[in-house]
Amino acid sequence: MNTPTTPTTPPTPPTPTSQSSQRDLLYSEDEEALRAVVRGLLADHCDAAAVITRTESAEPHDRELWKALTDGMGLAGLLVPDELGGQGATHREAALVLEELGRAVAPVPYLTSAVIATEALLACDSDAARELLGALASGRRIGVLTVPLATAPGGILPDVRAEGQVLHGSVTGVADAVAADVLLVPTSAGLFAVDAGLDGVTIVPQTSLDLTRPLATVTFEGARARVVGARSGPAVRRGLRAGAGLLASEQLGLADWCLTETVRHTKERHQFNRPVGSFQALKHRLAQLWLEVVNMRAAARNAADTLAAGSEDADVAAALAQAYASPATVHIAEEALQLHGGIGMTWEHPVHLYLKRAKADSIALGTVGRHREELAALVDLPAP
Repeated sequence: MNTPTTPTTPPTPPTPTSQSSQRDLLYSEDEEALRAVVRGLLADHCDAAAVITRTESAEPHDRELWKALTDGMGLAGLLVPDELGGQGATHREAALVLEELGRAVAPVPYLTSAVIATEALLACDSDAARELLGALASGRRIGVLTVPLATAPGGILPDVRAEGQVLHGSVTGVADAVAADVLLVPTSAGLFAVDAGLDGVTIVPQTSLDLTRPLATVTFEGARARVVGARSGPAVRRGLRAGAGLLASEQLGLADWCLTETVRHTKERHQFNRPVGSFQALKHRLAQLWLEVVNMRAAARNAADTLAAGSEDADVAAALAQAYASPATVHIAEEALQLHGGIGMTWEHPVHLYLKRAKADSIALGTVGRHREELAALVDLPAP
């Protein structure tokens, strides 16, 4: 198989998708071109063996890959307007990048910094927020919203106290905090930004199931901060809603890799002088996985397109995407491991990375039950 090579020049920034009433969930030519470039970069810099090796090291995040994605391609600024130093693209392009990052289980803080933290700052009307957006868009700084990864849009926020511009409190389960340069901290007094390296800020890694997206406990003990938003509630909800909606695209990439690799394996693996994929029982299981991937693609693309259009149905689309994608991704990853047989149980084979990410994603930004409850309330269909 020919491996795509990394382009020598950055790709042309993707053209923002039209927000007219005519919606098209198919991938445009520009989006497919962006996909090819991102996939080529990941093929060159993020092979499975390297990811496994990195999970065993003291530095789980791939800084060189992050630099290539941001400096070389400007992907951290897709959601940031041109006038603030970003690419001025839409959630559709960001979703496509997340698809490819999910397919590679790439250990980079794209979802947390380029989506969740960026969206939270976009809801803040202040010079400090605009300045920070430019830094995040360039990739020079990594931002993380300091809430537990399991927090759903509209969920209960951690109790961090602000005494003037000094913060006190602790937050557990913060994704990618160990890679962050700046922490966005919601309080009752507003949304604050804190440099991660300041005195009074302590970040302690936690044991995480998904070693490619590590968690940490963040503690503030008299840490000095600056206000970036007068109201933290709307900013956090916007960030988490975009995160939940686009997380489905990451899950789609995970699921699609699992299906593709499992089909390939069952074609090559022989038992009784026949490919195991030719047995009817396995054909039925693979066909079911294909249907789940197709349905997941529709839900994920709908969520991304609805967010891109700024539709009032964005809450419904995000909840629907997570309600379907989370259990489907776990099922597909579990089946991939089972259908790989003995080799799937080994540490050397990357399928365990996908199963762990699928499991972690299924409780990220709200559980399946939480999203189903929200969806029922939004469409006025209460549970019996």
